[in-house]
Amino acid sequence: MSDNAIPDVALIDNTEQRTPLVLVLDRSGSMGGAPIEQLNEGLQLLEQELKNDVIAAKRVRILIVTLGDYDEASIVGDWCDAMDFSAPRLEANGTTPTGQGVEIALAEIEDEKARYKESGIAYTRPWLFVMSDGLPTDAWEQSAAACCQAETDQKVAVFPIAVGNGSNTETLGAFSSRGVAGVKQLAGLHFKELFLWLSTSLQTVSQSQAGDRVQLPPTDSWSSVQV
Repeated sequence: MSDNAIPDVALIDNTEQRTPLVLVLDRSGSMGGAPIEQLNEGLQLLEQELKNDVIAAKRVRILIVTLGDYDEASIVGDWCDAMDFSAPRLEANGTTPTGQGVEIALAEIEDEKARYKESGIAYTRPWLFVMSDGLPTDAWEQSAAACCQAETDQKVAVFPIAVGNGSNTETLGAFSSRGVAGVKQLAGLHFKELFLWLSTSLQTVSQSQAGDRVQLPPTDSWSSVQV
């Protein structure tokens, strides 16, 4: 981190342990219509569920990276605690630069951990969600390898989510140290069920201590693949 970096006021005012979450979300043109609407509703549900939990609201930190436009991955807003999170409204447009999005996410996670260490704040292993309905449209292989290595080194927990029949679980599996076995297939458009599961899981993790093994709830309410 630069010596000239602006301090994060939230890390000064709130010294609770953190659980970082980065959502890499596909908003490419193929997500138009019902998928993007359901995704937006799911994000709103995530916001409300985390804010309703007094512990998770203070401990979960969120950053969103979107995939769209002309092979452009973009950070939406800044890192923020769940209590300050406002779900963005995403619009479907463009292509799917998954490699670029994951590269940005991994870098942001390392920067965020450095801020915690500088501020003396404990944290649990960061979560990285990679959600897409199609094949990457950029050079993604190097980013996938880096993502796998980061998970193997226990620097991050990776959750690849395949959306719709056009998604490619083999490619998404390249971003997980578990391969295709680590990919979850979203059943239909059950985005609300997915984000409800995510919020419940984060509430559980946020109450754990760093290094604890946490039993996550089952995914059968939203996933058609059980691993």
